[in-house]
Formats: sequence, structure tokens, C-alpha cells
Amino acid sequence: MDRNKEIGKTRSGLRYGYTTGSCAAAATKAAVQMLLSGEEIHQVQLMTPKGILLYLDVEEISMTPTSVCCAIRKYSGDDPDVTDGILIFSTVEKSDSFSLDGGLGVGRVTRLGLEQKIGMPAINKVPRRMIQEAVEEICKIYAYTGGVKVQISVPEGIHLAKKTFNPRLGIEGGISILGTSGIVEPMSEKALTDTIYIEMKVQKENGCSLCCVVPGNYGIEFLQGELGMNLDTAVKCSNYIGETIDYAKLLGIKKLLLIGHVGKFIKLAAGVMNTHSRQADCRMEVLASHAAMAGAKKESICKLMQCINTNEAIEILKEEQILQQVMNTIMDRMQFYLKNRAGEELEIGAIMFSMEDGILGMTKDAQGLWEQVKEGKK
Repeated sequence: MDRNKEIGKTRSGLRYGYTTGSCAAAATKAAVQMLLSGEEIHQVQLMTPKGILLYLDVEEISMTPTSVCCAIRKYSGDDPDVTDGILIFSTVEKSDSFSLDGGLGVGRVTRLGLEQKIGMPAINKVPRRMIQEAVEEICKIYAYTGGVKVQISVPEGIHLAKKTFNPRLGIEGGISILGTSGIVEPMSEKALTDTIYIEMKVQKENGCSLCCVVPGNYGIEFLQGELGMNLDTAVKCSNYIGETIDYAKLLGIKKLLLIGHVGKFIKLAAGVMNTHSRQADCRMEVLASHAAMAGAKKESICKLMQCINTNEAIEILKEEQILQQVMNTIMDRMQFYLKNRAGEELEIGAIMFSMEDGILGMTKDAQGLWEQVKEGKK
């Protein structure tokens, strides 16, 4: 039996996969072992950050006296992913110190606001750590005290990138090497919204009348890192803001506080209640129209419409010295749409932030709700 597929399934029966980051780390681990031992290996073990041990087949092995290159084939399980089945290569050679770079098919960052700096390969921080740890693990086994130069490449990444949002995000020339847990956890839309409902139901039945909601990990990180709040009970709603509000009403929850990154929450000011980019991307239209109301120059409004991400747009608003004015009217409009969805029986508020600038704005009712959260009121 193919052990690559023995990863596990979600509660709804959908198969887990593994990320491009896991593939890059596993390929690197195998390549370094072959470099230091001089012997080919055809399977490698990799412990993911999620705690799931992978057994991955090593393909396309190429060994020279000074370097080794090999690949791991991406497996996405039941997640619809354009990278499923592609080969992620790692080429390694001895060096004075550890270094990591991207080769053919790995995108390069060209815009501010992304996880890596401009000019850097689009290899996110968790995969970077996994790759370095894999190198260190093998070097320790073979008592090798020198460095290793690593280059990750994805030959198919050049054309696959055109099927992703990478070019719009400011990543050119290939795909990104991603993943925070090392595992791809697929969810059908129904399974995901059912999970949101169940989490809120549990909170309600445990006496909670004020529910904090975040789209995902950015919200949790912001609460913990910037505000010092450890909200393990915060419900993750992904892109399903509208459904979350509906569930709160259905369950009889009295108060709902939404806390999210500007990249998603800005869409709420246009009445968009499913924030996935497949549904709508009105971020720049919202920012540009509110900037126009604040008196921004035509040139700046045109620049806003050409922005790729909200960080870039916010810098333009700062240059115009209208950031706070724009955020005030955006939050007013956001409150209008949220209250329209929530009705009179549900008190609702939203806090919008960016990782660079902290809290950008609060809706009218958010401040009171936030104070209650900090005081531990239910």
C-alpha cells in the first residue's frame, strides 16, 4: 500500500494532504542525507508541525560529487489545489554556512506587505524553519559541522502561478512555498460552516452571550501579540461572515464582536459577507471611493485602484494624510451592513486591523463590546 496516502481524513471523510512546504523540507532532508552518506535513498520521513509523521517517496534523484538534487511529489488530498501532483525539488551542496534560495518556478516577492521582503523567494517562514531544521537534523546524525546551501525549485511553478493570485499579490515568476502546519486540511463548505455553528453552540450552552469571532490565524496572532489577549475560545469563521451572523441569531447569542485583518474585513464595507476572493474583490474600490469622499486627489485615487494589496493602499492614504478619516467612514459603512444582517436582536461590532499599523478602526458598537471582552464579561 502506498504510505504517502496514509495521512488521515477529516471528520467529514475528506483526505488530508501535505503542503508545498512539507515537500520542500522532505526533499531537502533526503538530499542532505544522500550528500553526506553518498548513498541513494528512496523514502524519507518528515515530522510536520502538526505532529503528523509523513513517509514520502523520493523521486528524480541526481547525484554528483559535490551536490544532490531530488524531488517530492505534492499531494493535496481532497483539497482542490492546482499544485497537486507537481514535483518540488531541492538541490543541496556543502557550504560555509546554511543558506536558502528559490530557483526555477519559485516566485519572487516584488511588493511590500507580504511575509518576505522584496527580492526574496516566496518561501514562507514555517517552511523556511522546516527546511533548516531538516538540514540540522541530518548534519547532526553524520557529525557534519559545515554549512549547506539549499535551493528549492518547482519547474511547473512558472505556468501554475498564472492560475493563482500570486501575480496580483506581488509574487512573480512562480508559486509560493507555503504551509503553517505542514498538512493540507480540506473542508467542504458545509463541513466548515457546520464547524462554525457547533463552536458557537458550545459557547452559548456554556453561558456565553458575547462571542468573539476571527476569520483565522491572523486574528488570533493579533489578539495575542498586539493586545495581549489569549482568546482560545474565539470562533474561527474563515470567509463566512454572513453565515456566522446568522448562526449567532439562530442560537440566541446576544453579542458578537468580529476582529479581522483589513485585507478581508474591508469588503464588509461594501456589504460583501463572504470574503473569499472568488466571491468578490472590492478592496480597492472601497478604499478609493472613501478616499474620494475624504478629498483625495484624482492622482491618488487612481493609484489606489492600481494597488495589489491593502498595505500598499494604506501607505497612499497616509501620504494624503487622510487615513483616519477614510477609516472612520469605512467603519460607519461596515456597521450599516453588519447591523442590517444582524437585526435588532443581536448587538454586533467589528474591529479592523493590520499587522503593520495595529487597529485601523472600530465600528460604533465595537468599543463597548471590546471593553467587555477585556473585562471577561459573558
